[in-house]
Amino acid sequence: MRNIALFLTYEGTAYHGWQMQKNLPTVQQTLEKAIAKVVGHSVHVTGCGRTDAGVHARCYVANFRTDSTIPVDRLPYALNTHLPVDIVVTKAFDVHEHFNAIGSCARKEYTYTIYNSRVRDPFYVNRAWFYPKHLDEKLMQQAADQFVGTHDFAAVRSVGTDVKSTVRTVYYYKVERRGNIIELKVCADGFLYNMARAMAGTVVYCAEGKFPPEQIGKILSDGNRTAAGPTVPPGGLYMTHLWYDDGVEKFECVPSL
Repeated sequence: MRNIALFLTYEGTAYHGWQMQKNLPTVQQTLEKAIAKVVGHSVHVTGCGRTDAGVHARCYVANFRTDSTIPVDRLPYALNTHLPVDIVVTKAFDVHEHFNAIGSCARKEYTYTIYNSRVRDPFYVNRAWFYPKHLDEKLMQQAADQFVGTHDFAAVRSVGTDVKSTVRTVYYYKVERRGNIIELKVCADGFLYNMARAMAGTVVYCAEGKFPPEQIGKILSDGNRTAAGPTVPPGGLYMTHLWYDDGVEKFECVPSL
């Protein structure tokens, strides 16, 4: 049986996240239905992460198994005819039998987008967090720098999926401004539930003067969620870069559209 990996991109406003949920539309459910129509049998699709309701993916990796002989170069076109316009498969390729979209992923990057202007832009509704008070991106970068390294990130996660450890390694956290748009790009070996959004809220709290950037280290060491910033809205969050290296497959997934 073949193991096929897919690159896809989606606008997540209409979905209750990636993970299958009873009586609620999700990306996984929608994709599995489309694949079943193309390959002629039901499938289980494994995704690279459980994005929350309203979160987007400029790139996302999933894999499934099939005995269909359809060529991988034809799969994206076939699947896209059965998918809604807010989910697009950009690439398909065969991978080794033990490849797993989440287990084989070595690093992930999320980007949080803030529309920082006194006047709202309707074209960024559900695609960026509208924040009318001016934010100092240099101060935000000082705050973001405090997260880099290996830490216990229990202070910036929501109660949700049980995990064996809340220790993660953040490789970089960059704050970039382009006009009214501020992007917070964070790369780590894994993310806890709502971790990227809580980190963004903590960075914004520093910019608001709620506490100095240097206090973030103590917040992390204390593990007190209430001492950190809020979990910011989901519409500004995008999965933007994925790195794979499981000793056999080695590749990156980056935005292609």
